[in-house]
Amino acid sequence: MKLSVVIPCRNEEKFIAECIDAIYANNLNEEIELSVIVVDGMSDDGTREIINQLALKYSNLYTVDNVAKLTPYAFNLGIKFKEADYYQIVGARQILSSNYLSTAIQKLQANQEIWCIGGAVENVYVNEVGEIIAKAMSTTFGMGLGNFRTLEESSFSDTVGTPMYPKVVFERIGYFDEDLVRNQDDDYNFRVLKAGGKIWFEHSISLKYYVRGDYYGLYRQFFQYGYWKVFVNRKHKQVTTVRQLVPPLFVAYILFFPLFILVGSPIKDLAFLGIGIYLLLALFFSNKKAKNTSEFLGILKTFPILHFSYGLGYLLGIIHFLILGKNPTENQKRLSR
Repeated sequence: MKLSVVIPCRNEEKFIAECIDAIYANNLNEEIELSVIVVDGMSDDGTREIINQLALKYSNLYTVDNVAKLTPYAFNLGIKFKEADYYQIVGARQILSSNYLSTAIQKLQANQEIWCIGGAVENVYVNEVGEIIAKAMSTTFGMGLGNFRTLEESSFSDTVGTPMYPKVVFERIGYFDEDLVRNQDDDYNFRVLKAGGKIWFEHSISLKYYVRGDYYGLYRQFFQYGYWKVFVNRKHKQVTTVRQLVPPLFVAYILFFPLFILVGSPIKDLAFLGIGIYLLLALFFSNKKAKNTSEFLGILKTFPILHFSYGLGYLLGIIHFLILGKNPTENQKRLSR
């Protein structure tokens, strides 16, 4: 049995060694032939030198050039590089638990209706801001109901992070869409569901994820998520999940808030009620997650950044893709790193 682990990577010298070492530390049966393929987007920060040193230690560690420097290209290059029975995709900032690979294979073998499986995320913080962001993202208020980041029990899901797929999936529905700079995993998993496959979130396997530690990067990341989600919707000619509509509707509501006030009661009263409910929920979840006043204020600040950035990106996507019929702008093709 062959397993390929694909790592898309660019300028991750701080994390790549721990990521690769954790993969090789997994408890795998002897009959599993492991290959690890780092698809590098032409790193220039020392990442490549670290990988080359690790290749002296691990004979089945390979490096593939990703001259396009885009994530979906990395996925496809890694998958096509070496034929396998199972393919695991791991981000360079993701550190797998020692049972991740073996348990994922067992679950896929036990139920062939499952075409994709992923595990729980344990956030690791590079600084205090990263810890605050992670706590906000661990709530249903921050990320929405049904998001895999907030699931606490194993269950079927509409998507997962850090997925493993059996080979048959790529034979049936093809590879990742290389037009999608963002949301390529959501798009692929939606195609899995449309083709009749199921996606399983397995809580007994996990990964550490080094959370970004600055608000601007967070804003740009979620702005792009919202923007590219509309492009995915246009591709499939339908909304892929209901929860994606909440942030843009809320942003539109805020933009029209002055107009609601001018209209007068009862519209004005309902408008203020909506603001009040949002603030109460933000206060409740901030208090629930914070361990001190500073964290409380930080989490309270993070919620609107998550919601407004995604919502504004989504509304811009509607204008670009649905109203004007444009393709993605070059500015939004640049990843927020």
